[in-house]
Amino acid sequence: MATAAATSASEAEAEPKAGPTAEGEEDEVKAARTRRKVLSRAVAAATYKAMGPGWDQQEEGVSESDGDEEYAMASSAESSPGEYEWEYDEEEEKNQLEIERLEEQLSINVYDYNCHVDLIRLLRLEGELTKVRMARQKMSEIFPLTEELWLEWLHDEISMALDGLDREHVYDLFEKAVKDYIYMEATFAEYEEWSEDPIPESVIQNYNKALQQLEKYKPYEEALLQAEAPRLAEYQAYIDFEMKIGDPARVQLIFERALVENCLVPDLWIRYSQYLDRQLKVKDLVLSVHNRAVRNCPWTVALWSRYLLAMERHGVDHQVISATFEKALSAGFIQATDYVEIWQAYLDYLRRRVDFKQDSSKELEELRSAFTRALEYLKQEVEERFNESGDPSCMIMQNWARIEARLCNNMQKARELWDSIMTKGNAKYANMWLEYYNLERAHGDTQHCRKALHRAVQCTSDYPEHVCEVLLTMERTEGTLEDWDIAVQKTETRLARVNEQRIKVAEKEAALAQQEEEKAEQRKRARAEKKALKKKKKTRGADKRKAEEDDEKEWGDDEEEQPSKRRKVEDSTPSAGEAQDREPEAGLLGKSVPVDVDPPSKQKERAAALKRDVPKVPHDSSKDSITVFVSNLPYSMSEPDVQLRPLFEACGEVAEIRPIFSNRGDFRGYCYVEFKEEKSALQALELDRKNVEGRPMFVSPCVDKSKNPDFKVFRYSTALEKHKLFVSGLPFSCTKEELEEICKAHGTVKDIRLVTNRAGKPKGLAYVEYESESQASQAVLKMDGMTVKENVIKVAISNPPQRKVPEKPEARRAPGGALVPRQIYGARGKGRTQLSLLPRALQRPGAPAAQAENGPAPRPAVTTSAATEAPKMSNADFAKLLLRK
Repeated sequence: MATAAATSASEAEAEPKAGPTAEGEEDEVKAARTRRKVLSRAVAAATYKAMGPGWDQQEEGVSESDGDEEYAMASSAESSPGEYEWEYDEEEEKNQLEIERLEEQLSINVYDYNCHVDLIRLLRLEGELTKVRMARQKMSEIFPLTEELWLEWLHDEISMALDGLDREHVYDLFEKAVKDYIYMEATFAEYEEWSEDPIPESVIQNYNKALQQLEKYKPYEEALLQAEAPRLAEYQAYIDFEMKIGDPARVQLIFERALVENCLVPDLWIRYSQYLDRQLKVKDLVLSVHNRAVRNCPWTVALWSRYLLAMERHGVDHQVISATFEKALSAGFIQATDYVEIWQAYLDYLRRRVDFKQDSSKELEELRSAFTRALEYLKQEVEERFNESGDPSCMIMQNWARIEARLCNNMQKARELWDSIMTKGNAKYANMWLEYYNLERAHGDTQHCRKALHRAVQCTSDYPEHVCEVLLTMERTEGTLEDWDIAVQKTETRLARVNEQRIKVAEKEAALAQQEEEKAEQRKRARAEKKALKKKKKTRGADKRKAEEDDEKEWGDDEEEQPSKRRKVEDSTPSAGEAQDREPEAGLLGKSVPVDVDPPSKQKERAAALKRDVPKVPHDSSKDSITVFVSNLPYSMSEPDVQLRPLFEACGEVAEIRPIFSNRGDFRGYCYVEFKEEKSALQALELDRKNVEGRPMFVSPCVDKSKNPDFKVFRYSTALEKHKLFVSGLPFSCTKEELEEICKAHGTVKDIRLVTNRAGKPKGLAYVEYESESQASQAVLKMDGMTVKENVIKVAISNPPQRKVPEKPEARRAPGGALVPRQIYGARGKGRTQLSLLPRALQRPGAPAAQAENGPAPRPAVTTSAATEAPKMSNADFAKLLLRK
């Protein structure tokens, strides 16, 4: 068909020459030229007609339509050849420029998958069959081709197969396609239909092997088809599978496919570049991927550091590495510490270039200049932007000092650097002095070691005991008697001063704590007074209403006949004899006789009386291992043991349920559940936060807090969890299912916990746990600031703030060194009211704290501040006060 198309083109060109006198000769010539040009592009499409009826009808239809379109364009050109020729030339020129650009891009990076695909498409569109064959060959040598690419290639080659050699070439292509293990059923069917000879045994074996491999890949490909972009979790699982198999080409291909939709995920780039650095180690490929990584995620310092290492590893020119480092400095990192990290990576590279066997070299001077520039850059640029240098411990200066001491034998420069380190606020830390001491021990002399430790004893404030111990150890092994005496005197003096400072700090903290307690007590008294005043007003209102009701009573009402409330309760309770008389009446009539029903208040009092009669069973701590503590239950539960038993019997045989009641007989909302076996108790812990009558039920191990004060019931982590998100600002009506529907679009959601109060009401907060850190990071980028039911939510990585640890009694010391005891409360904790046992006549209003400075120090052990601030009185003074009454 290709030959026929070419023949028709030549005939069209020859027609005007046969009849030069015909009308419109020039138009015919131009139309023939245009038709020839168009048909040359349509050769590939026209040749599909020569494949016979055995080929896929869908593909044949596409080819025919393409051919019809081209012929239609040629026909239209006959009427307006100049206009169409101009449009065609412009499009052809545009395509040629794009082809040149793609070829240049592939000459730089031959592993650009999308560039290969675009080049093949354009070459095929332009009818460059020889070039498109070469482009496909190059791509197949690097990547396994997809089903569409293989079938397209096979169709084109079949259309040009005119002799035996061409047919052998098609056979080879079919075998290569089978070995790619991607789509083999359609390819094998086409091969079997096209081949006139029996299929070779080797091809059949490869086909069967391909089918076996296909079964392994199908779940991952189907997961990608079912998921929505960016499908990071599905790609991660696919990558894990490919890396286990270990085919480098396929691993690279799946990484490239994942990066098409996840090019802004730094973790994916890091994993890809790490694989190439450790496994393939192909220079062009490795550097190309690193370059693409920093271009897509320039804010990630880890990618720049890895890029510098890869360039050094593959011997890139020093000027190129320096230029790349300068680009990293202008990338706009988000933390001050990121600049310290990139500077450290570059300084390490410069240090490895130096030959320290020479006293002086160009590389050494460049290294020292870079250290100086790094310190200035952190001080000026970084500190101005972030209000911190990012290097509080002066790690860059420390490394510089170590290089000068160990590699350059320049202890003088090293000591100058350490002096600068100490003047930047590090002199109070023992570890900094000990680092300098170790450097002096290794490369200095004993005199400077002793001098450094003496300074450390005077300056260290965090762990002075450790520094003093190091000094005494050195003098014990190397010093003279005079050195020993001086060291002992200095250490004792310093430790005594440190103890005094610690005592003052403890006293200040104790005073602040006491002030806080007093303020809390004042607030409590104010609330109590306000509550009493409100109650008093309510009582007055009730008395007024009662008086109005009395005025409305009829004349003959006898007030003495109205019983009191207590009398009503007593009279309404039937006696034992009356109860016995009522039972025979019910039996004789065969049905129950209506009796008086007590009001709810009387029923409650009767239940309370019955529960008071129940003996209280003390908790047996020896059964803690088979017992769970259940709290936050609804107070309205009338029979907690009966209502809770079916719930806990699902975990194992329940021995006893002991609900706790108040003295009035009210259920207090918690109970103990004792099982027969320990495994049942462990299984019952999974019922924690289960909804019971609208409230989340808390189930925790039964632990004696007095014996285990460090035991924590809170089961959730309070540390940084990079795979978990904290979501705030949610509408209270948002359900767990609705939130999961939002979150699963960004990764695999393992768990969602909506935060509620003790009553089970939502607080608008939630924790979402993803399968990996990368998924959580992706979700933060996509969900933060999202609007959910008209609420703008905030999403961040879960990192709860540290809770304040209550001060231990050992930390509170009096000026004399003795412990200052805290106020000790009873077993029920601090009471509702802190009554003062001092007579009211002896109490005086509290004086301001500033006036007590000249008097005796207040004792924290006294309960009230009024007692401590009252002036001392003799027995005669007490007697006078009592006689005044």
